[in-house]
Amino acid sequence: MGYLVIMGILLTVSYDGTNYEGWQDQRNGKTVQEALSAVVRKAFNTEFTMLGASRTDAGVHALGQRAHIITRQPVKIPAAKIPLVLNNDLPRDIRVFAASIVPDDFHPINRTVSKTYRYTICNTRYNNPILRNQSAHIRHLLDIDLMALAAKHIIGQHDFAAFCASGSIVKSTIRTVNSLDISRMGDMIEITINGNGFLYNMVRIIAGTLVNAGLGRLDPATMPDIITCKNRARAGKTMPPQGLTLMEVFYA
Repeated sequence: MGYLVIMGILLTVSYDGTNYEGWQDQRNGKTVQEALSAVVRKAFNTEFTMLGASRTDAGVHALGQRAHIITRQPVKIPAAKIPLVLNNDLPRDIRVFAASIVPDDFHPINRTVSKTYRYTICNTRYNNPILRNQSAHIRHLLDIDLMALAAKHIIGQHDFAAFCASGSIVKSTIRTVNSLDISRMGDMIEITINGNGFLYNMVRIIAGTLVNAGLGRLDPATMPDIITCKNRARAGKTMPPQGLTLMEVFYA
């Protein structure tokens, strides 16, 4: 039997995904949702359901994940104090930064307008051990001008089947990328992408394709062909999860 909708709460959650098997509850290891649910259950003292805006994979991080909670009974804690109450018991690698009351019919996925992800690369001969869990390592020098030329072709509405990992079950592989920016600060390169939705491993595959361009292994002018061919083998490799961070989820 479904819960009687009494109260909807939207959390903004940040986490280091290194020690978790992703966001969503599963049987093969601990997840961020599992750890957060345990603390919510203790604090709210009522039955509830929880749904995240994005199913981040094992090792992937978040600064602006959204978690929607529907409780069976009203929560007596004021929304402004919910982050403080939850953070007192959460593990050090998970934090709630904001909480707000939302309408009963709010849906954290269906209401999403766009999401921003950032992929971080440590571009040095030897990997920085301090950043090993927050970035991918590419030892050869990347030409970000070539990466930017390739990135221009990704912006817009396209069929991104070539940038979708196998095993994905979706009705359509058409998505819209609103912006894609590449920047370098010292040895660190950041690929920041905003879109209306992303396919399974899409951002990590786009990052791998741009890395090929930056290494001179891929002509940026071939990007339109890679997109239109819809062949996964033509795009770059799937980059490691630790370089990926969900930055923000936007709602209308």
